[in-house]
Amino acid sequence: MSQTLDLAALAQSWIVHLRAERKSASTVEGYTIGVRLFLAWCEREGVPASLDRHTANAWIASLLDSGAEAATARSRQMALRRFSAWLAEEGEIARDELLGLKPPKLDTKVVPRLTDDQCRALVAACSGKDFTDRRDDALVRLMLETAVRAGEVVGMTTTDVNVTAGSAAIRRGKGGKGRMVPLGPYTGRAIDRYLRLRRSHRLANDPALWLGGGGQRFGYHGLRVALARRAELAGITDFHPHVLRHTAAQRWLAAEGSEGGLMAVAGWSRRDMLDRYTRATAAERAAAEARKLNLGDW
Repeated sequence: MSQTLDLAALAQSWIVHLRAERKSASTVEGYTIGVRLFLAWCEREGVPASLDRHTANAWIASLLDSGAEAATARSRQMALRRFSAWLAEEGEIARDELLGLKPPKLDTKVVPRLTDDQCRALVAACSGKDFTDRRDDALVRLMLETAVRAGEVVGMTTTDVNVTAGSAAIRRGKGGKGRMVPLGPYTGRAIDRYLRLRRSHRLANDPALWLGGGGQRFGYHGLRVALARRAELAGITDFHPHVLRHTAAQRWLAAEGSEGGLMAVAGWSRRDMLDRYTRATAAERAAAEARKLNLGDW
């Protein structure tokens, strides 16, 4: 039955369903990209767009053969599986043939982080007193201290920060979960400086916390471009906004912060995410702990 369906049209209905479930914009985009890529591959290869295991596995194998990361292929497959499950629930297909389909095995990778010197250089690269300097200084300090996701940052509103109390609210994190994150005095001061300049912005009455320097709104693309520019000024290569989250997590543990506290601040509900983000400094932290224990001191 699935071969005769207009899956492209049904994918649009799926988007409506996902939004009704209050999925975040990034989640909706991630899911629908997977389905669009599957349909494009089927058309390109002359393969019927059938939601069966053979076709799905062939598509994933093609992604991996073309150089896609295992995590990317896994994400694309999950999107297709979610779509297939929704079609079955809606009665558009007789059964979900992708139910129980095994995802690609993930590689075990060490997640990179910035060194302390690079962190200082990145903060220094934001020095200045104009609007974008103040904004980027606040952004960098916030992301380095709290491990917030890039998507969570751009979704913040002016009512989400309380510099007096030293806290910020993440209203809707991954999975629709909200949380509070603490702000240290330096980050609080940087945000306060930004907010004072923000009052004279053309969009000062806009609820969005972060605004563009040219009088426009500020989304993920603007965040990525702004941070990449600061990283270039700081002499940091191969930079991506997500490295700030990695760095914040690893710095937390290096400073002997608790794992439970980090999970709460970063918005993780699973232990494996903590392990993935902190594997890079596990040996480093173990060596520092060993020196304190002095087990060879007889």
